[in-house]
Amino acid sequence: MTSVSGSDDLFDTILLADNRFRSEGYQEGYEEGSRVGIIEGRSHGALHGAKVAGEVAFYYGFAFTWKCLLQNSTDAKTSKRLKTLESLIRIIQSFPHEDPTYEKLQEDVERVRAKFRQVYTK
Repeated sequence: MTSVSGSDDLFDTILLADNRFRSEGYQEGYEEGSRVGIIEGRSHGALHGAKVAGEVAFYYGFAFTWKCLLQNSTDAKTSKRLKTLESLIRIIQSFPHEDPTYEKLQEDVERVRAKFRQVYTK
């Protein structure tokens, strides 16, 4: 009887080995995927952040340059443009540059784009 019980344990061990290996493989794959996902996420975030920063910096440089060029003009139309340029500059300067988790970033970038369109169409 002991040999039957011993052989049952042997078969149980063999049958359960598949489940154990599958579980271990899943856990190892999950850990590796998480590690690689974090690395790829950081890389993607840095690239996307650089693109947004470059775009916003372009708008800021554009607005600042045109403000300097139009500053001495007394024309009424130029006065409106200057107010719009100053508004664009204020929006850009109010960006939280030190907060990488800023939730309204896309909304603020859209506001900057809309204000830029308003400036160059006047």
